[in-house]
Amino acid sequence: MNRLLEPRAARRRFVAVTFLFWLPVGLYIPSQVLLLTERGMSLAVVAGLFAVHSVTVSVMELPTGGLSDVMGRRAVLAAAGLLNLSALTVMALGTTVWALALAMFLMGTGRALSSGPAEAWYVDTVQAHSGPAAELRTGLARGGTASAAALAVGTLVGGALPLLLSLGADPGARLADATGGLVLPLSVPGLLGAAVGVGYVAYVLTALPEPPRPPATLRGVLQGVPATVLGGLRLGVTESLVRRVLLTSAAAGAALAAIELLTPGRAARLTGAPESGAVLYASLACAGFLCTAVGSHCAPLAARLTGSSEHAVLAALGVGTTGLVLLGVTAAWDGGPAPSAVAAVGYGLVYLGLGASGPNENDLLHHRVDSTVRATALSVKSLALQSVAALTGLVAGSLPVGPLPWLVGATALLLGALLWTRRAKPASAARLAPV
Repeated sequence: MNRLLEPRAARRRFVAVTFLFWLPVGLYIPSQVLLLTERGMSLAVVAGLFAVHSVTVSVMELPTGGLSDVMGRRAVLAAAGLLNLSALTVMALGTTVWALALAMFLMGTGRALSSGPAEAWYVDTVQAHSGPAAELRTGLARGGTASAAALAVGTLVGGALPLLLSLGADPGARLADATGGLVLPLSVPGLLGAAVGVGYVAYVLTALPEPPRPPATLRGVLQGVPATVLGGLRLGVTESLVRRVLLTSAAAGAALAAIELLTPGRAARLTGAPESGAVLYASLACAGFLCTAVGSHCAPLAARLTGSSEHAVLAALGVGTTGLVLLGVTAAWDGGPAPSAVAAVGYGLVYLGLGASGPNENDLLHHRVDSTVRATALSVKSLALQSVAALTGLVAGSLPVGPLPWLVGATALLLGALLWTRRAKPASAARLAPV
């Protein structure tokens, strides 16, 4: 299990493990809120449950990234999979607020654990085989494509399953009767996601060999994780390119918060009813994931056409900014076919641009950080996105309906793009590591 893989094999396994992780997420997204309300939870309670998830991810993000850098990628990924499948099972079967809050806590912890180790494993493996200057961008792009494709496929399947179970002889009703209401049709996507999670854990344990590490002890972990976290944070302060990547991730978080917060209400106003608006939003979400997949797949091409990863990030964020501006401008004319078509194009451009930007940002990041803080650096990047997304959501949600909330996200993404108008300084001879 300790032999290192060739880059092509490592890329295939990285793509597979990424797809298997995100497929269950896509499966439960369409039915999650509906299942909670079907269990009798008010929207206020649902919002509180989502807050449990968000707070858990934010609190656990950095320590779990450090844990991966100290204990190894495979163990942390397997733990993340076990937590996620447990969370999906409790979410699908839980009927009380406390059980559902536990599910959100488990899900948030699993999400934090999964933030970075798979990508760090891929980069470690390729660089161990081909050296620090190994080409990473293609594999990172394929990983982004895999995650977006998994979300798109999962959203379609997870949205269709409850409907299919209500057709014909209504097997969903028979299932609910047989289980005393414990398993509803809306529970099935989550249970299917948990089954996929079992396969994910098995794949991680059998298909991701990594270089041998010193045996982890409780004392070593307690000492090593805080030092690793501090090392990762120090990089974001002292190294200009890493700082740019973190600020760009924060800008992307602002853009995503605006579009994810504002699109459902806009879809409902466009169709005239919440139910039909939900269907439209699900279709848009799937289209957005597909655009992200296309953008990620084209990230290496963007770097070749523009001459560098830095210029590719600039161009990609420019595309995303254009999309948000189109959404903001057309927000004043909801209802007409022409503005709606332009808005749909803008929606796709946002996800296309962010999809193309991500792999190029991470390519730059991985060539500037050492393996000892790689997962931590990815966790810091994720935390920057999530924290700014939460703040932007509060700001955009307090503004009146119309162009202004959209332009908040567009402004943030434009500022992120402007960070890349100049090339980064060459890395020092010694690759960056915590001091």
